[in-house]
Amino acid sequence: MNTSDARLLPSDVERLGLLLHTIPRLMRKRFERWGNEHGLSVAQWRLLAWTLREDGATQARLAELLEIEPISVSRLIDRMEEGGWVERRQGVEDRRVRRVFATPKARDAHKGIKRQVSQIYEEALAGLDQNQRAMLIGALERMSENLSDDDEAHLRTMR
Repeated sequence: MNTSDARLLPSDVERLGLLLHTIPRLMRKRFERWGNEHGLSVAQWRLLAWTLREDGATQARLAELLEIEPISVSRLIDRMEEGGWVERRQGVEDRRVRRVFATPKARDAHKGIKRQVSQIYEEALAGLDQNQRAMLIGALERMSENLSDDDEAHLRTMR
């Protein structure tokens, strides 16, 4: 049977939907538990991760990446600044633009954050061999591509 001819059975559609909803929720709970130990909410952790990845991003760009309103990002950044995790700087080319940078505290914590993320992923992938893991990642990348509406910027952020 050709893979393009493959169709999910109704029971599989329901299972897939539940899994695609449940797994991220369970992972968020793990991240939340770890973040709470370090005084970070899940939203703050996500902001920190994107700031470390795109240091110097504008507040508007961070709002886009986090899929939240700019005013919410501004409040989140306020709290993160108070905690010493990020700092705002005026843009060089346009002083009205505020760019967000990770602080030395955030950079120092980055290795521990990456280690914790790896542990959570290992917990989630326990029992899967390397081939199964590669197939899973490939399948999820394909799903993302299928649903991305050719949004190349989105695909680049996923890699």
